[in-house]
Amino acid sequence: MDRKKFLVIPAGGSGVRMGADVPKQFLMLGGKPILRLTMERFLEAVPDIRVVTVLPEAHMEWWRQYCVKASFTCPQKMVQGGFTRFHSVKNALAQIPDGALVAVHDAVRPLVSASKIRELFAAAENAPAVIPATPSTDTLKTVSKNEDGVPVVAGTIDRSAVWGVQTPQIFHSEVLKKAYERGYDTLFTDDASVVSAAGVTVVCIEGERTNIKITTPEDLLLAQAILSVK
Repeated sequence: MDRKKFLVIPAGGSGVRMGADVPKQFLMLGGKPILRLTMERFLEAVPDIRVVTVLPEAHMEWWRQYCVKASFTCPQKMVQGGFTRFHSVKNALAQIPDGALVAVHDAVRPLVSASKIRELFAAAENAPAVIPATPSTDTLKTVSKNEDGVPVVAGTIDRSAVWGVQTPQIFHSEVLKKAYERGYDTLFTDDASVVSAAGVTVVCIEGERTNIKITTPEDLLLAQAILSVK
């Protein structure tokens, strides 16, 4: 089955941890807004991809005007963000038909490679849910608080069974839309968790350690360094 490819970019957050005057997806990186860099990675990988951008209501017009002034001609549908990421993605899925492949990608992961995007889409042709993840290299501890409220080590986790999950996460659209019919749960921190809760097997493809999520000023500095050598 030749499935058309769609991209959902949840960019509805306010970026409180960044401490900037504008949401982090609009901060400049390499002379362009982070959101634009993210879109360009997908346009490079899949030139005919169809984009649904989820934005804060207060910034939809700003983004529209930027695209016009900068002659950034990515064809996209813009939808309003919801109360949580879960609700934002659910709003976007109303624009996606069944029988497609839909990638959901964090707006502030602009360094994913075009080759990795194509690899994930290829894997998703034969699996209903595919995500990138990287094996943990850190020693992992569980932590509790003692009687004085001080964090102390409670145990050690086998890191061979723990991987760090990234995006884009790619799904058969009918599978993802069906999973999102469930009610919201605070455990739904990404799309794979929603699909897993619906009983769908999620396939892992090894991700890229440079595919970082920019959420703090330190992340932005690291992204600038990575971009300078790419």
